[in-house]
Amino acid sequence: MSATSPATGAATKTKRREADGPADATTEAGGRVAIQLEHARGHHARWLLIGGVLGALCILKLGTLGQGIGVVLVVKALWDGFQLVRTYLNPPGTIVVDEDRVSLPRGLNRGAPVELDRKAIASAYFLRRSVPWTRAAPVLVIEAGGQAYVYPRDWFASEADQRRILEALAVP
Repeated sequence: MSATSPATGAATKTKRREADGPADATTEAGGRVAIQLEHARGHHARWLLIGGVLGALCILKLGTLGQGIGVVLVVKALWDGFQLVRTYLNPPGTIVVDEDRVSLPRGLNRGAPVELDRKAIASAYFLRRSVPWTRAAPVLVIEAGGQAYVYPRDWFASEADQRRILEALAVP
């Protein structure tokens, strides 16, 4: 991008600002789009620590109702511990849209992705209002091969990544 200098009137190059976002390194020549999902390792570690400590304290120090709440917190901590281990075992996943192939992860940190023909994609759209309270809106939904693949906003670095996938799928 060039701007004219107020002193000389000559075009000068301007520096890219961080607020403009990262350079578009995910779109390659030939229309290939590859967006890597983001894991929530810190979120799982936080719940493992907080849920485990608070749950143990509730079980040891409180009455029957408090112990029940403690058990629920410990179970939540164990589930997040399992999710944390899974972030180390499997990569988060990458959505790849090529001219004739689409690679869709089964979920976050779920192992090998599903490889589909581009023609198998029935539709791709955003859910903005009809989103469960446990998911961050918008949710990218890709329907292919009789299944719906759901990718919430918090699995992406930015909402622009979701839009880039949607635009890549819309172009035949």
